[in-house]
Amino acid sequence: MARGTFVVFEGIDACGKSTQARRVAEQRGARFAFEPGDTPLGVELRDWLLNAAAPMTPVTEALMMLADRSHHVATVIEPSLAQGTHVMADRFYASTLAYQGYGRGVDLKDLEAATELAIGDCLPDLTILIDIDIDTANERRARDAADRFESADAEFHDRVREGYLEMAARDHAHWFVVDGRGTFEEVAAIIDARLDYLSW
Repeated sequence: MARGTFVVFEGIDACGKSTQARRVAEQRGARFAFEPGDTPLGVELRDWLLNAAAPMTPVTEALMMLADRSHHVATVIEPSLAQGTHVMADRFYASTLAYQGYGRGVDLKDLEAATELAIGDCLPDLTILIDIDIDTANERRARDAADRFESADAEFHDRVREGYLEMAARDHAHWFVVDGRGTFEEVAAIIDARLDYLSW
């Protein structure tokens, strides 16, 4: 049985990645996956991770994200791919590098080593970065003060965005950047055209 195709959608909050990932999964008969919180254990971890009132160091935050990802890979992503099911994921390892590395300042080499331990050789066939600027993101949604990430300042989100763009610039073969400022239909058409180049 041929292994499924693994596509990850990344970007800062309010870029539209979740909506596009769900759309593609539905249209192409794929498994929609998301992080954190796609498993019973992940639900528990997500509650802690997003709760801005729970004190947490950047390293602790990163390790909790990696714990969720390790479990997610072992129980959802890898089994689906091995059975020939395509997986469309809302966030994966690049989110931790962008948010906890570039955003929070956790050492990137340490994060990359920990990520390798967490995911093994489970790597995306393609990562789609839906890129928007911070002003556009703020226009699309009101920040949730109770959310650890949405409540962060603009400088934090700028660092996260720049981190994503830097990662994408280093690996054109496996990353595809889409201008997320267009309409839903415009962004969808660009994504679909790129996905048609993959082997399904």
